[in-house]
Amino acid sequence: MGLTIGVDIGGTKVLGGVVDTAGDVLVQTRRDTPAQDPGETADRIIEVIKELAAAHEVEAVGIGAAGWVDASRSVVQFAPNLAWRDEPLRDKIQQAAGLPTVVENDGNAAAWAEFRFGAAHDADESMVLYTVGTGIGSGIIIGGRLIRGANGVAGEVGHTMMVPDGHPCGCGRKGCLEQYTSGNALVRFARADAKARPAAAARLLELAGGDPDAIKGPAVTEAARLGDEVAVAAFAQVGHWLGVGFADMVQTLDPQVIVVGGGVIDAGDLLLKPARASYEEQLAQRGQLPVAEIRAALMGNLAGVVGAADLARM
Repeated sequence: MGLTIGVDIGGTKVLGGVVDTAGDVLVQTRRDTPAQDPGETADRIIEVIKELAAAHEVEAVGIGAAGWVDASRSVVQFAPNLAWRDEPLRDKIQQAAGLPTVVENDGNAAAWAEFRFGAAHDADESMVLYTVGTGIGSGIIIGGRLIRGANGVAGEVGHTMMVPDGHPCGCGRKGCLEQYTSGNALVRFARADAKARPAAAARLLELAGGDPDAIKGPAVTEAARLGDEVAVAAFAQVGHWLGVGFADMVQTLDPQVIVVGGGVIDAGDLLLKPARASYEEQLAQRGQLPVAEIRAALMGNLAGVVGAADLARM
């Protein structure tokens, strides 16, 4: 199969692209997501596909959807930031676009892109992707195949328990990994510490107009790069818990590579350095046994598009 279309659907954007067999995006387009209206969201997806298909001869469509997708890769069972509830998305898109269509979880699609073309392209057996953004997305590949589970919703590592009876999570549990390693967690740590130690948060508070409750993620990153003690400490906390999560994953699945992506990865070593240190400390008892290498993602915000398009070929 030659050219395919990949569409990545999140709470704010519908991003589509025509992708070749090497994982290169030849052209892309986007629309805003009418997140509270499933019908209008489907209309935007169809607009994107038709616009791309009008200029290129494409053979199939892959959809990366921010939600739980059933085992048949056709129905979005639930999407936390979209109004999809048991949405028969594949059939809607396939009928309107006239092209074979598959639907996959967006984290899985991004993981597939990094495995095939990105940071883990040299891995031939296994990889785990963590996307550190507002929440934690993830995807698991073992034996060269995506692990989807009996019901299509495997790999939600962000909702594994990290701290018993810890911080409440939107999933209904307490103490999930996402509550200690996400962009939201970074901001929560920074705000609390800035209130407790305002003198150590001088640069951070300056960027927030003097109000700890006005601190946002980009300000934490900027302040940390300027050496703000509280901002650096917030990244250290997130990195510590991320390293603990990585170590648990290695003990469970023993992947070749762990790839870290998402918006927070823009901070680079501010996040990865403490994460690697925590990871190594957690696995010190393994001695000389090999462990997965931690790598930064390479595909950026096109990972979902590229992965979905490539999965459409399978």
